[in-house]
Amino acid sequence: MTRIIAGRAGSLRLDVPKAGTRPTSDRVREAIFSALESWGMTDGTRVLDLYAGSGALGLEAASRGASAVVLVEKHAPAAQVAQRNARTVLTAFEREESRPVIDVVRQSAQGYVDAAAERAAGGAAAPDRWDVVMLDPPYDLGEAELTANLASLVPLLADDAVVLVERSSRSPEPTLPDGLSPLRDRRYGETVLWWCELSSREG
Repeated sequence: MTRIIAGRAGSLRLDVPKAGTRPTSDRVREAIFSALESWGMTDGTRVLDLYAGSGALGLEAASRGASAVVLVEKHAPAAQVAQRNARTVLTAFEREESRPVIDVVRQSAQGYVDAAAERAAGGAAAPDRWDVVMLDPPYDLGEAELTANLASLVPLLADDAVVLVERSSRSPEPTLPDGLSPLRDRRYGETVLWWCELSSREG
């Protein structure tokens, strides 16, 4: 079991898939959201959680004020757990006039961002413009695939968006594609958080 740390759904327990995922620890999640709050990237934001697993990262964002969250997970058992967890979190908003929109998509991360990028390139009116994107890929994900994920995200990001890649300390620094620049990195035991932003951002 894991739990929502803070916000409207704070302390609610979440299910975790029996196998195949690596839940982010409370300590690391708190560090992630402390950074987002310091940047003003929690209230009213649109959040994309790739390799979502149980959905804990995206659902934490929903609890803390995100307006829309999409959880993308290709493995059926994990996607089902994420769907249950989304329903659990939404119970905390039952008496609220406004509540976050939470969608769970059973699809590969690359498939999801490629489809969204294709819609954007075609001029389609698609709501795929993200303020916060979080990727917590499995350890065995190839570097080329991670870079491809990030490259496809570039046209889908809001101007002031931030992108987080959570990796093992034994994994190399992510290779950023054109359009993304490193913002900062932090290590927490065996976990490293790599933050990046659009290269065109000034300041």
